[in-house]
Amino acid sequence: MKTTTHLSVAAVLTVLMQVGCQSPATDTRQILHLPELDQVRIEDAFWSPKLETWRKITANDVLDKFEGKYTPFPGWDDTRDAFRNFDRVAEGQRDIKQHDGPEWYDGLVYESIRGIADFLAGHPNKEMEKRIDGYIDRIYAAQQTEPTGYINTHTQLMENDHRWGDNGGLLRGQHDVYNAGMLIEAGVHYYQATGKTRLLEIATRFANYMADYMGPEPRKNVVPAHSGPEEAVMTLYWLYKNEPELKDKLSIPVRESDYYDLATFWIENRGHHCGYPLWGTWGYRKSEKWIKDACYHQTEFGPHSRPCWGEYSQDSIPVLEQKTIEGHAVRATLMATGLAAAALENQSPQYIETAKRLWENMAGKRMFITGGVGAIHEDEKFGPDYFLPTDAYLETCAAVGAGFFSQRMNQLTCNARYMDEVERVLYNNVLTGVSLSGDKYTYQNPLNTDKPDRWEWHVCPCCPPMFLKIMSAMPSYIYAYQGDNIYVNLFIGSEVRIPIDKNNSVRLKQLTSYPWHGAVSIQVNPDKAGIFSIKVRIPGWAQGTENPYGLYQSNLKAPVKLKVNQKDILLRIVDGYAEISREWKKGDHIELELPMQPRLITANEAVKDLHGQVALASGPVIYCFEDADNPELPTLTLQPQTPLELSHDNDLLHGVNIIKCQSKIPAKAIPYYAVANRKESHSYKVWIPQE
Repeated sequence: MKTTTHLSVAAVLTVLMQVGCQSPATDTRQILHLPELDQVRIEDAFWSPKLETWRKITANDVLDKFEGKYTPFPGWDDTRDAFRNFDRVAEGQRDIKQHDGPEWYDGLVYESIRGIADFLAGHPNKEMEKRIDGYIDRIYAAQQTEPTGYINTHTQLMENDHRWGDNGGLLRGQHDVYNAGMLIEAGVHYYQATGKTRLLEIATRFANYMADYMGPEPRKNVVPAHSGPEEAVMTLYWLYKNEPELKDKLSIPVRESDYYDLATFWIENRGHHCGYPLWGTWGYRKSEKWIKDACYHQTEFGPHSRPCWGEYSQDSIPVLEQKTIEGHAVRATLMATGLAAAALENQSPQYIETAKRLWENMAGKRMFITGGVGAIHEDEKFGPDYFLPTDAYLETCAAVGAGFFSQRMNQLTCNARYMDEVERVLYNNVLTGVSLSGDKYTYQNPLNTDKPDRWEWHVCPCCPPMFLKIMSAMPSYIYAYQGDNIYVNLFIGSEVRIPIDKNNSVRLKQLTSYPWHGAVSIQVNPDKAGIFSIKVRIPGWAQGTENPYGLYQSNLKAPVKLKVNQKDILLRIVDGYAEISREWKKGDHIELELPMQPRLITANEAVKDLHGQVALASGPVIYCFEDADNPELPTLTLQPQTPLELSHDNDLLHGVNIIKCQSKIPAKAIPYYAVANRKESHSYKVWIPQE
């Protein structure tokens, strides 16, 4: 069985992948690796039961519902079966004006396969594998009807002459390139999990076609109007670069350098278009008509012209000139993730600085306390700096994209601040995206609302596949390594073996009750005694830095304690990591104690919507007040010196820490991720007025 190494939006990198983490002292390049998914074994009281639920319940539930096994929505005669679209295309049907689901349904199927593949990498399941193989056969049959390898069922069945958005098509809605990218990442992940090449061959055939069709003149000027394919194509490039022998197993040519060129063309050619339509000035209807009339083909625009997809699709100006992260929050974060992934390979200073600039703007001025992004309902987009209203949109997919972007930035810079935000996303905005039962979901995640929304299925069910992608990839985020440096990035009970050099490796075993308790024990067992460094992330919140740019502040003032072999050691923190360099031998162990007492969080004065309000947190977990526990929620206020008591309730919401507030009106807060899991829940608040 082929093992999985993270290469894609979920950070799939092979152990040979070279990454530039620049040492400030020596200005030399170093190599960063992530452990393979099947090399990380999780045994964790918090995460293990959840992962089992997602593997067994959520994965099957998502596939069932893509097969149309759900109650039809009001006004619908039937449900939407995503796989029926592939069968229609396989039968040779075109332009029949009948398609199940939205334009991006193909992509959601591929994303689900990719996420489930990562689960299979660590926990093989023959029954699930057989199910996926059946879907792959149907996808393969559909592709075989096209000599070029093109497959996008909505375009084929609804508007076959508008492929890639040409001839008056609207690529911004069609999702041709997006769906193709998600097919590619599914092919890579499923091959790595199972060793099977059929889906990979489908994906590679499609990538070959795109590389021939898109690019500098005389090829077509096509970029993804919905990002995601940029990083997906990079994963395909890395796969063949690092496994050249794999090419002999396929019946089609492999041109990995073309895949890299395609990814960088997509990144660098954003903002290079005919200049029209003017989305902000003309409005959507006039802009759409201008594109559908194919006005961009006018002679004055030249042979390599294309329409502008606007700020919504990160296409108003060239990416490398962008100062702020803009537009549709999912598209923006996935574009930035692809940019960071390409920077890992090319080490371009311009790529790196642009990725840093976009991340700093996102995390420092536009990220919500739960890790959510995308404040505005219209266009599901980022708002201006410091616009962080309590009723913001905050799509689950956007939080996933922010998590992927932050994780890539950690690989690119070796700085722990990025993993701080990965942790924030995982424990809060993303985790709330799936119910505790594993079969209900959220799309929007406002911080204060009187209409919490969990649904069994949705007309646009994009969030469950994205949730599966990041959570199945999460085990590979716990540790990282480069040369004789080992990084501990997340505090999750787990075991891993990491190579130090050709002659030595070390087994790490992490024991913890995080996030409910702050004690973390790391057993260090090298094959033989040796000198190397272990770098343990010390979260910013534990150091009194709730946000690296001052977007949020807290009142936590407790120390972090670190011991090696039961002896206190002085914290030497570099780039957010406590560095411990010594000769390690079998039986050594590290003990970390993080302060978990409840803390009050306030926002930067520039955030006008949050003036006079506070939020609660303990460790990485953001808390909220739900009306199921707080009948006085509409009038609830907190005082600056309100006593806060942290305790564990094993019978509540599958077992959670709660925070009791001894205010004028006693109140109880639960973790934000657990909202809307009780029938009596009708409203909740993260931000509470402070007297």
